[in-house]
Amino acid sequence: MKRLLLALGLAGSLAAPAFAADQIPVVAAENFYGDIGAAIGGSHVAVTSILSNPDEDPHLFEASPSVARNLAAARLVIYNGADYDPWVAKLLAANSAPGRSVIVAADLTGKKPGDNPHLWYDPATMPAVAAAIAARLAAIDPADKADFDANLAALDASLQQVATKVAAIKAKFAGAEVTATEPVFGYMASALGLKMRNESFQLAVMNDTEPSARDTAAMESDLKNARVKVLFYNSQVTDPLTERLLKLANAAHVPVVGVSETEPSGKTFATWMLDQLDATDKALAGPSS
Repeated sequence: MKRLLLALGLAGSLAAPAFAADQIPVVAAENFYGDIGAAIGGSHVAVTSILSNPDEDPHLFEASPSVARNLAAARLVIYNGADYDPWVAKLLAANSAPGRSVIVAADLTGKKPGDNPHLWYDPATMPAVAAAIAARLAAIDPADKADFDANLAALDASLQQVATKVAAIKAKFAGAEVTATEPVFGYMASALGLKMRNESFQLAVMNDTEPSARDTAAMESDLKNARVKVLFYNSQVTDPLTERLLKLANAAHVPVVGVSETEPSGKTFATWMLDQLDATDKALAGPSS
């Protein structure tokens, strides 16, 4: 995986950004965690999401002085962990703040560096993150606990729609063989009961290393011979390798589904997931759908 770049010279005396006096400053490394924080906190929070552009590769992110300032001023910080966003921990360590609360999705889900870091595609991740956010906000602002609990219940209802869609697709297509350019959708594919092929190829791409000739040949053969029902690809990363695989899939009439690492503008986490699940459902059903 391309490593996130970080200028550690951002530490030191940092002027805090302005927040409304009656709002809790919340900073999320990724905008889908920020979306969950905003949904639960409502008017009681001011949320800043650092990675929010779906047209950019998050692995190429460079922290800026404004990022460091926001993190230094936050009462609650939410990030992914599992070595996906290591710049957050480094900046937090460089700017300690008594009373700051930190939620790491990887810690909640038992994941560690070396595991697939795309944790938000595991249907179990967001309910755990949401519950943790509600609990931390209630600890910071006990007077508004009832609001946080009510918002959590509403959010859980939207996440249940995702779980229902996952179960429906699994009931129809469990065991179907699929492949991907990299393991962005890996946890979701597993939840859907799909059989993922070419995982060593995907791991090499994720780690920004050259896939072996054997793995590349196997991947290309699967596409050329339509041995898989769907090719998932990272729509935020376009390179010659991805483009070649997409051409092979299209030539063999293998449906392709783009998945992303950043929540698109105008979507909630649930609607973003549902859109991608709808596309997956349609692709698995084939041309006759």
